[in-house]
Amino acid sequence: MLPFFFKNYDPWVDRYFVYDDGSEDNSLALLRAHPRTEVRSQPPYSDPASRIASQLDLQNEIWKEARGKADWVIVVDLDEHLYHPRIIPYLRKCKANSVTVISALGFQMISNSFPNDDGVSLFDFCSTGMPDRTCTKLSIFDPNEIDRTNFEIGLHHAAFEGRVLAPDSDELFLLHFHFLDVSRVVARHKLYLTRQRPKDLENQWGVQYTWSEEKLRDQWARLERGSTDIKREPWEHKRHPGRDKWCDIPRTRLLGPVGRSLRSLGFGTDRL
Repeated sequence: MLPFFFKNYDPWVDRYFVYDDGSEDNSLALLRAHPRTEVRSQPPYSDPASRIASQLDLQNEIWKEARGKADWVIVVDLDEHLYHPRIIPYLRKCKANSVTVISALGFQMISNSFPNDDGVSLFDFCSTGMPDRTCTKLSIFDPNEIDRTNFEIGLHHAAFEGRVLAPDSDELFLLHFHFLDVSRVVARHKLYLTRQRPKDLENQWGVQYTWSEEKLRDQWARLERGSTDIKREPWEHKRHPGRDKWCDIPRTRLLGPVGRSLRSLGFGTDRL
């Protein structure tokens, strides 16, 4: 996934910080070859009984080092691509209008194959996905204006503290490229299940890793039935099931000039 991750974010992210949880393939070599990437080892688990709770504690803290260094910070997994057709002008306009958090409408992307050419973007390879409320996240925000994120498990919910202001309509997409090639996903789920700790299993955090292949294929078929080609049938805010997920956040209209240049930092917390 790494070449596709960089393909999506390189045009607008100045620096990456990636936390590795024990990669055993060539991921570390790819990361170290990227001139704007700093690779860090996953710190000791804050909760030895839970991999996922420990990751959450990390995600709620790591972005704070971007204060005074970046206009925007992004906290995502490596298979999550934030997308806007004119992302840099859009972020400049948000900044010019004092926006501090940007919600992204979520889509579960799905394809029966995985691209064999890492020179293409995943969205060009696969533009079919199902609109998804759980993937509608607040993954990008101004680290200088936010005091606490209070993310919950999976970053599916948050209670930001500080000066919180979002655009009045959601133009940004979060494209979750997990369901690419069912055989590949079956193998990855088996691997991920071996990493789960007792509290993860008890609370069913990452429950999808326990699915049988038959259940995964049933879920796959459900996603296919609910999917549409996003490029051919552009989604409007009012049609998305996550359109009201962040309705309690103050919002503002985006007006005026696009503003100045930007600095963006990205933080990734996935096993590679």
